[in-house]
Amino acid sequence: MAETATIARPYARAAFEYAREKSALAYWSRGLAVAASVAQSPQAAALLGNPRVSASELVGLFVGVAKDAGVVLDDDGQNFLAVLAENGRLSSLPEIALQYEVLRAEVENTLDVNVVTAMALTDPQRASLQSALATRFGRNIRVAETLDATLLGGAIVRAGDLIIDGSLAGSLARLEQQISQS
Repeated sequence: MAETATIARPYARAAFEYAREKSALAYWSRGLAVAASVAQSPQAAALLGNPRVSASELVGLFVGVAKDAGVVLDDDGQNFLAVLAENGRLSSLPEIALQYEVLRAEVENTLDVNVVTAMALTDPQRASLQSALATRFGRNIRVAETLDATLLGGAIVRAGDLIIDGSLAGSLARLEQQISQS
């Protein structure tokens, strides 16, 4: 995996610097996210290594799927994909998109947080959670929610590589561990 990260780094940095220069960080985020999802699909994976499929055909595929997803890639976005295709790096798009988002979050002083709950958060709960996390991390917080019906209660918060397990199951596991250590 380190090799993919190493390969992706200069492309992610170049896309980020260009997007920042053009004040188009959000636009490039959407484009890279769609392109990354295309690159991860089994259908595209079969084409990426096929010597009979030209770089321009691959770019056309990515542009077409992006358009179907509601994201129109401008000439600069298409040129970026063309460079990746010509260098055999389209399969690196998921890592490129990931590294791009890390760079964007640093500049925008944001932190993406995933909250797993059994039921959807109410607006006051979401606002309270964002406020508490913003205070803790000193950053603007973007919350993405995931519902997990197997979660009995509470929530699990993932912020980068930090996991805060406030679920009922997590609390019971910690209680069990404390009792067994006594």
